[in-house]
Amino acid sequence: MNPAMTRAEREEASAFGHAEAPPTATVGYGPHPDQVVDLFLPESRAGGGAPPAGAAARVIADAAPPAPGAAPPVPLVVLFHGGAWRAPYDRRHLSPLAAYLAGHGLAVASVEYRRGPLADGPAASAAGPGQPRAGRWPETFDDIAAALDELPALVRGLAAGPAGPSAGGSSDPAAGRVRWADVDADRPVLVGHSAGGHAVLWAAARHRLPVGSRWRLPAPPALRGVVGLAAIADFGTARALGVCSHAVDQLLAPQHPPATPGPGPAEHAALLAHRLACTDPSALVPSGVPTTLVQGGADIDVPPAVAEAFVAAAARAGQRVRLVRVEGVGHFPPIDPATTTARTVLAEITRLT
Repeated sequence: MNPAMTRAEREEASAFGHAEAPPTATVGYGPHPDQVVDLFLPESRAGGGAPPAGAAARVIADAAPPAPGAAPPVPLVVLFHGGAWRAPYDRRHLSPLAAYLAGHGLAVASVEYRRGPLADGPAASAAGPGQPRAGRWPETFDDIAAALDELPALVRGLAAGPAGPSAGGSSDPAAGRVRWADVDADRPVLVGHSAGGHAVLWAAARHRLPVGSRWRLPAPPALRGVVGLAAIADFGTARALGVCSHAVDQLLAPQHPPATPGPGPAEHAALLAHRLACTDPSALVPSGVPTTLVQGGADIDVPPAVAEAFVAAAARAGQRVRLVRVEGVGHFPPIDPATTTARTVLAEITRLT
């Protein structure tokens, strides 16, 4: 690795330097090419006991413990990748982390979703000509919701159909291998990095959405918990800091056809307020779902202030959020299986299962 690289550049190069890990199966949750989920089935069940956390990890705030209950034989982790909701970044860069988690006895579903296209025409004013725009409204949120709504049935379909054993699940329980039927897809742990961290915090709070929202759930989702990794958790702070080249502003900005006037200032402000109320995790607390944030103390892409603002908003609403700050690391070590920070992430996931 080039010694002239900065720490942040070295961390990014390491995280993106792993070979892509092939999934056990890929299933679709909709007709669009981006509406797919890669599934990673572990070869054996977890041995029990949480792995040790990285030595630099420090718990800043703690959450209430998960509700007691019998743990299923194979917990499911649903992963959402980051990339500031921009098209060049897809789920493949999270496949090494997915394989790492599967290697520790967890079933993993890595979700793809629609991100922003290259900015042409109406989008160019927000992102610049030829630059990737952050997100699609409302398609990005449609996909996050649809993937989670459809995933239990998709896993059950693998268990019931001929694709189960042929996709990597042994049909013989005595063989010691995990089968699709062993996976508890009805109460997963949601894990997301950066923009994917926003996705999982938002998904856990869909029952808190305004009445009439197309994504609102009538009751809290059945989740073991949520782990956000360098999550874009508070839109107000992220917008103020211009996180990821003002990605939140692009995600929420109205798009209009070419040669068509956009909304006036008053209409734009009202539309932005509505979209913030529907999408900002800090506006949707308390979710009632056990929530952990893992945050690099030296993150310059999504600074710690973003996580701290979410924790403060949750506390004001009566929800305790567990904040694990890993000193001396930046944005990418939480998703890099070669780092001790990934061990911290595994430990935080395991404590929810």
